[in-house]
Amino acid sequence: METSIATLNQKSVNTPSVSETQVIGLFGFGTVGRGLYHVLEQSPTTKARIKRVCIKNSEKERDLPQSLFTTDAQSLLADDEINLIVELIDNATDAYHIVKSALLAGKSVVSGNKTMLAHHLEELIALQQETGAALLYDASACGSIPVIRNLEEYYDNDLLLSIKGILNGSTNYILSRIFTDGQSYSDALKRAQELGFAESNPSFDVEGLDALYKLIILTVHGFGTYVHPQQAFNYGISNLGQPDIRYAREKGLKLKLVATLAKLNKERFTLFVMPTFVKPDEYIYNVEEEYNGVVIEGAFYEKQFMFGKGAGGFPTGSAVLSDITARFHDYRYEYKKRRYFSPLAYTTNVLVEVYLRYTSPVDLDLFGFTEISEKYSSREYSWVIGKLRLSSLISIKELLPKLNVFLAFTGNVEPNGTGGNNE
Repeated sequence: METSIATLNQKSVNTPSVSETQVIGLFGFGTVGRGLYHVLEQSPTTKARIKRVCIKNSEKERDLPQSLFTTDAQSLLADDEINLIVELIDNATDAYHIVKSALLAGKSVVSGNKTMLAHHLEELIALQQETGAALLYDASACGSIPVIRNLEEYYDNDLLLSIKGILNGSTNYILSRIFTDGQSYSDALKRAQELGFAESNPSFDVEGLDALYKLIILTVHGFGTYVHPQQAFNYGISNLGQPDIRYAREKGLKLKLVATLAKLNKERFTLFVMPTFVKPDEYIYNVEEEYNGVVIEGAFYEKQFMFGKGAGGFPTGSAVLSDITARFHDYRYEYKKRRYFSPLAYTTNVLVEVYLRYTSPVDLDLFGFTEISEKYSSREYSWVIGKLRLSSLISIKELLPKLNVFLAFTGNVEPNGTGGNNE
């Protein structure tokens, strides 16, 4: 494997050598932040300690000395002893300002905020190059599964063909309850909320945004190209109904919310997130509960499968700790697909085959099917299976959750002509 020594040696003055201890400024003290603190306290082999923790609410009672906490973000960023910032907050806007400020100050950063990264990764890559500081974020995608690190190191060549997987544990738990226990969507969602797998407002997960943001991050490391979330298609499971569940069962299939990244030819790729019909012989068919599963396919190594818990304090915390340890050994992402190869161009000029359940012919007309291969009609509902352009789906993306329809990908995608990016 070719490694750029020059890049690895381009470090800020705040980057610790292997003989030093990493002094951490921690932003956020929720489930993951607390877990990280206690793990570091109980791990004598990990040469890292948390000096200060920046929190929002200073009045909240905590089981640690009050002197450890502050509401002044600048006190962490300006502290010369702190050489690593760990950002574990929910607010994406605040996270962006923290990460950007830290990099500009020459401090390396570990972050798990996939929303922030999906919207600002291009800028943050440039900042790393300018300042010499490093940004690691394995915790942002698939929890304890080291997908990003593997794309950087093992799949650091031009032979990658596709990434396909279940990237959101909340929706997978819901779908597992539906297909394993026969629960309705509403009952399965309620149970997921009771167990803490889904928020009281679950739209971020069930509409496919969480999976899309993770996929965008993986795309940068897989194909070297950044795609803004507004340019991509995501559709979730909130409109899933009994007719759709019945159809899948009759065909011997399961429905999973799947993120798809596919190389079309030597120049172009496409990506999207949709409920997908999965066959029993596919790896992700048996990925259940809150687990994630990722299938990586290459030209010569064919399909390889990665499986593990994708959500929760402990899986995320383990990924954060791994990044902290990696920074101790001067590790940084080299973004090899961007440095050594011509990044592929993203295109929505592809045909995707989908199942569409609807009630009104007016809704059907919105989709602009180029070909319909199967159809069914009854008084209660109708469905079709056919091909349409991904660009057409993107044009009506904001409208889809409001319609009485359900959309699912069949697994078939093909180029549509020779148009360029987003044509």
